[in-house]
Amino acid sequence: MLKRLFEYYLLMSRWLLAPFLVMMTLCLAALMVNAAKKTLTVVAILAKDESDHVTLEILNIIDVTLTGALLVLVSVSVYENFVSRVSKTEFSGWPDWMGSIDFSQLKLKLLSTIVAISAIKLLEAFMDLSETSDRDLYFYMGIHLTFVASTVAFALGERLSSSHGSHGEATSQSETYNP
Repeated sequence: MLKRLFEYYLLMSRWLLAPFLVMMTLCLAALMVNAAKKTLTVVAILAKDESDHVTLEILNIIDVTLTGALLVLVSVSVYENFVSRVSKTEFSGWPDWMGSIDFSQLKLKLLSTIVAISAIKLLEAFMDLSETSDRDLYFYMGIHLTFVASTVAFALGERLSSSHGSHGEATSQSETYNP
């Protein structure tokens, strides 16, 4: 009886993730405000005919957009994987991929998005060489290459473990956990 009560308590505690997911969506709204400010900056730069800075500002908007997409991906995937499944039939606009991302795929998508954001930051540094010191440029390149190497290593590790898992072992979190 005590064991069953404790298991029920643990199972229901997954709903404590819900406030975190709400906070992530509020952060998404904050990113939207940030992107709107950056868009106004682009308009102001164009009005002053300083078009050489437009590309940098557009890269900033892309960076904010990727971060927003990352928030959506993580919040939906965490909800689907750890809190509760969403019925695709209830939501006509629900993309097919959303219910099928397991924890391993989520980590790979997260790392890939971080690499893309890092690449944008590195490109911004290269486009603004007059304002970027050599030391900072080397750090940006080192950080970016570290993210790339980590992502490639993780992807290779996942590929090896999934091909290894095809001999009867569980290959993904979704196969072992179903709330």
